[in-house]
Amino acid sequence: MMTTFTRGRRTVAAFGLAALMAVAATAGEARPGSGSSMGSRGSRTYSAPAPTTTAPGAPAPMQRSMTQPGSPMGAPAAPARRFGGGFFAGLLGAGLLGALIGGGFFGGLGGIASFLGLLIQVGLLVGAVVLVMRFLRRRRAEPAMAGAYNRSGPASGSSGGPLGGTGGNTGGLGGGLGGMLGGGAAAQQARPPKRDEVGIGPQDFDAFERTLTQVQLAYGAEDAATLRGLTTPEMFGYFGEEIRANAARGVVNKIADVKLQQGDLAEAWREGPVDYATVAMRYTLRDALIERASGKVVETNPPEATEVWTFLRERGGQWVVSAIQQTR
Repeated sequence: MMTTFTRGRRTVAAFGLAALMAVAATAGEARPGSGSSMGSRGSRTYSAPAPTTTAPGAPAPMQRSMTQPGSPMGAPAAPARRFGGGFFAGLLGAGLLGALIGGGFFGGLGGIASFLGLLIQVGLLVGAVVLVMRFLRRRRAEPAMAGAYNRSGPASGSSGGPLGGTGGNTGGLGGGLGGMLGGGAAAQQARPPKRDEVGIGPQDFDAFERTLTQVQLAYGAEDAATLRGLTTPEMFGYFGEEIRANAARGVVNKIADVKLQQGDLAEAWREGPVDYATVAMRYTLRDALIERASGKVVETNPPEATEVWTFLRERGGQWVVSAIQQTR
């Protein structure tokens, strides 16, 4: 009887702690996306945006996203391929099974002879694999060595131009391959990456600021139609989950007086017909949780926030919110 009562108290305590953690987690998620990083940034979803004056540190990595790590544009990740599977694994498995049942690879040999046969064949397999790997490394190294040689000195009859060519001549196969293997990569690392590959202008920054304000106010008013037009379907789904969670608790997240204080571009790039722009923004607002039934203020939240928002647009379309990341 004593044991049952103790277990019961532990169960009640566990449920109470879980409920308290759930409430605490929800309470920290006032304002859209607050408290977590969510959404998609195309092929850059899981790479950190470049630091800016507004957000000098790396933002928190994405916690919720429909884009799978290592897969472009949300495609399912391909299953990992392991070396040693297929044919080699089948042979090794057959040998081990044969040793266990007394047959081995050679058959008709029992006990120690079978085990020695297994060891010999495993050794042969390992040796064959090592030889194949060395052969492949040697084949891969030959073009690299040829490219390095062509980069090391001018070709005969040249005037000392780039890669041993003259004028616009790049040195043919040796020069092109050499550039890809070494020279081009070194030059690319020496130059800082271009932040703006789209050509973001003042009208785009106005759109980002306007969308920031509209999203916050629509979220506070629980205006689903407006939110749907300002966000990607993924972000609209996340915002809807947060609003429903507030409704289940009997509260509403009221937001007012949103004003951008500072913002700058982290990076802008293009993927097919879609333009992306990631912007760091520091803004002020009035943000509070209100009890639906009584109108009583349940919780007030910090009056200032710094977040990294990513916007996307189809060619010729308007910018919509595709991700929000918290700063650390």
